[in-house]
Amino acid sequence: MSTIVNLYSNQKGEISKFLHDFYNKNFNLKNDLKWEKTFENPVEMADIVGTFIDNRDFYNINMWISLDEDAFINVTESNVDKLIRYLYERYPY
Repeated sequence: MSTIVNLYSNQKGEISKFLHDFYNKNFNLKNDLKWEKTFENPVEMADIVGTFIDNRDFYNINMWISLDEDAFINVTESNVDKLIRYLYERYPY
């Protein structure tokens, strides 16, 4: 099963700016207010989740993750540590 990271913004260019800084390459998005990425290995999403929270003051974006079909969790400062720990506990390999 794949896991999903969704980024949302009300401000054009914010998601592109975040992705450019995270991946160190330019992104041309069809929809500049939403971005979605699927991860076959759920642990791989921990990097972008951690980077998002560490830099949340620099970007006007929101992040939601899905670990189970049709269930999304809003990533916040208060739940990010538990979410990342859960990723490594649920998907240890």
